[in-house]
Amino acid sequence: MPRTRRLTAAVATAAALAALTAACTGQPSATAQDDPTKDVTINFWHGWSAPAEVKAIGENIARFEKAHPNIHVKVTGNMTDDKINQSLRAGGDKAPDVVSSFTTDSVGKFCASGAFVDLNPFLAKSKVDKTAVFPRPLLEYTQYRGNQCTLPLLSDAYGLVYNKDAFKAAGISGPPKTWSEFTAVAKRLTKQKGDSYEQLGVMPTWHGYETTPMRLAAQWSPRYFDAQGKANISRDPGFAAALTYQKDLVGQLGGYQRLEKFRAGFGDEWSAEHPFHKGLVAMQIDGEWRPSMAREAGVKFAIGTAPLPVPDDRIGDYGKGYLSGTVIGVASTSAKQNAAWELVKYMTTDTDAVVAFANAIHNVPSTLAALRSPQLKVDENFKTFLDIASNAKSTTTPAQADGGTYQLTLQDFAYRMEKGAVSDVPAGLKQLDAQIDTDIAKAE
Repeated sequence: MPRTRRLTAAVATAAALAALTAACTGQPSATAQDDPTKDVTINFWHGWSAPAEVKAIGENIARFEKAHPNIHVKVTGNMTDDKINQSLRAGGDKAPDVVSSFTTDSVGKFCASGAFVDLNPFLAKSKVDKTAVFPRPLLEYTQYRGNQCTLPLLSDAYGLVYNKDAFKAAGISGPPKTWSEFTAVAKRLTKQKGDSYEQLGVMPTWHGYETTPMRLAAQWSPRYFDAQGKANISRDPGFAAALTYQKDLVGQLGGYQRLEKFRAGFGDEWSAEHPFHKGLVAMQIDGEWRPSMAREAGVKFAIGTAPLPVPDDRIGDYGKGYLSGTVIGVASTSAKQNAAWELVKYMTTDTDAVVAFANAIHNVPSTLAALRSPQLKVDENFKTFLDIASNAKSTTTPAQADGGTYQLTLQDFAYRMEKGAVSDVPAGLKQLDAQIDTDIAKAE
């Protein structure tokens, strides 16, 4: 399953992050003074909790300690941002020195509040050229206004997962590459059943799990903010195009009310009862984890993967996608920042460490070298997501001081638009920009 928790997944997460910034007392530290060659113990907090994931973390730490015998790592898992914030406020020997977070959208808050230190001086001291190590989108969501307060620790890529048997039965030779092709394929794969469906080509509503405005809009390569940092959604035609396309697709597949009634019977996204596993939908906007989860759920049909389609007039962009990922940083309250940096550097830049971790928990590697490593375990379906992660035109959502609130604002607008509650889209998008600018100004 994905290792990221984008804020758009839940309004509750946004509230928690608001509390994080309001309460955080960390400040950027001066030059770290500790000697990383001395015997030292550092605290590492992360969010992984499944047994296989915890085992993978332990193995990675064991390799680090073997290479750095003087640095001992005390690991604490299943940590949320809220728990991390509480400990950073309290400080003391039990507080984390190194922190990993699934909530990519926390980065703007981590950087702006000074909860995590700027890693640029550490990168320079270690002679690490971050632009040569990490894919560009990953650097975008791990820094804020030049403050590289986190680094990528594995990533998620989003594409199309589809039922090959359903495609064959419908006489479809391969995955669609443009959005007009996608609409045609989705309609051909849809099987009516009374006033409902036996099979839906795709669930196009914004509540359809990983189908979000941000993932769809990414295929238009939009700019969320202009050079002055002002919201750009009403001025970039890609946003209106993506939202209009989705609303039209909802209409062509039966309308909002009918689709949502069908969706109400879907199983949990992370269970064997997922509608893709059950054959209720033939295509799914999803990440690299879905094929393996489907196999574990015992699906009988053949599974295919592909990049998401692109606009018809931008076929040259086909192969790109939306990226996000887990982040890791050094707490500004830590008195052992140089030693903490050694762990962060190892986990994020050492190719063997990144590959071993990616292989163990089935996520996309977060460095360019690891993406090309012959030691990476790759099958046909996983390769699709590696290619998306490696594509120079893949994009992400930039970090902001308000965390992911600006994305929630966009998503709320998209919810209203798909239901037909927005009569003037251009005017609505201008109001959206004004709200986003106001929220960010307050956060700053």
